[in-house]
Amino acid sequence: MPDLPPASPLIENKADMIEVLSLGCKPKADWRIGTEHEKFVFYKNNHKPVPYEGENGIRALLEATMAANNWTPLLDEGALIGLKDPVGGGAISLEPGGQFELSGATLETVHQTCAETADHLNLLKSIADPMGIGFLGLGVAPTWTLDEIGAMPKSRYSIMAPYMEKVGTLGTSMMFRSCTVQVNLDFADEADMVKKMRVSLALQPVATALFANSPFLEGKPNGYLSFRSHIWRNLDDDRTGMLPFVFEEGMGFERYVDYALDVPMYFVMRNGKYINCAGESFRTFLEGKLPQLPGEKPTISDWEDHITTIFPEVRLKQFLEMRGADSGAWADICALPAFWVGLLYERSALDAAWDLVKDWSAEERQSLRNEVPKSAIHTEFRSGTLNDIAREVLAISAAGLKARNRLNWEGADESQFLAPLNHIVETGKTSAERLLDRYHGDWAGDVTPLFCETMIN
Repeated sequence: MPDLPPASPLIENKADMIEVLSLGCKPKADWRIGTEHEKFVFYKNNHKPVPYEGENGIRALLEATMAANNWTPLLDEGALIGLKDPVGGGAISLEPGGQFELSGATLETVHQTCAETADHLNLLKSIADPMGIGFLGLGVAPTWTLDEIGAMPKSRYSIMAPYMEKVGTLGTSMMFRSCTVQVNLDFADEADMVKKMRVSLALQPVATALFANSPFLEGKPNGYLSFRSHIWRNLDDDRTGMLPFVFEEGMGFERYVDYALDVPMYFVMRNGKYINCAGESFRTFLEGKLPQLPGEKPTISDWEDHITTIFPEVRLKQFLEMRGADSGAWADICALPAFWVGLLYERSALDAAWDLVKDWSAEERQSLRNEVPKSAIHTEFRSGTLNDIAREVLAISAAGLKARNRLNWEGADESQFLAPLNHIVETGKTSAERLLDRYHGDWAGDVTPLFCETMIN
């Protein structure tokens, strides 16, 4: 009989939950970069979404990828729903509508994470081309209705989707037809975590503006430059947002735990099955009064699962997750980690970024968050626009990357990856606006050329 994994210990007190977060503290020499990106999967001949089943479906794509790279299968009630790299630590997973996500390994430099992305995309191209499949790098699917998109066989989504429909208006759009790129970064200690979280929350609207890349919905302009960001504003106020408490005195691991305890639950895992607890309180669970598991108290694993179901603009786990960007082209996928590493991984840059944002009020930060989905870099701020702020932020990030002095084989530092963002600031035009120009120009009101021109494999 095979050995069973050890049972997760019960939570004895709040200190246990705080420790889950504080275990992320590590010396600067051990800081790493973890980049995740999603892309839509479509058939090249008709631009339709790829279903799970079928000879050239999502499952077949996963099986072929597994055969090509010898990664380990990830199953949900017998269904293949992802792959894991047993050596490097990366993984491929499926979002609810079949979006392919690469959760990259934790790497030392942006050069490495960009090469990892290129290797991943090249592998997928070699597999997907014979299947007639392409991958689209956009923040929102440009033509598909929700009814056209088949659900993936992941049990948790059958719990999350109905609850999202109760508490917001665009939850199913987030699940089935949005794509993001995010980067996960480390902190040294509690004080470093707090400063990085404050800077990254304040500047998340800048990232959203620079990476705005979702101007179409169901074949027409949707009135936004980042409709994906608009979706998140209409998802679930209890688990999203700008977290104003982070800027208050006393912020630390314990304060984040207090916040997370009040975010409603989605589920509890028992014996490999998801138990629907949507809307219940983790505090009630701590008291042994969860209606679905009467008398039972949560484990550390339950707490770790719960904090992954919280979706603020910056999420704290044993690292910080930057969650504000639309998905895009390969160069954009490389640009996001460069942007944040430059700001957060050198003390001089972090101090400069904090000096820039420290007098912004909670109302100003929220106003930026509210406006950037529609106006991106053109959002008015104080005496100028967000493009003016972006220019300053990119200069700080570039200085931080140059100070890191992580060189590739040609002797170039990581600041080269900021080029797409510098171009946006200099031209005053986001990727979304360039697509809209094509739509109103040589595309003559037809969005279908976009599938060919924004394909990333």
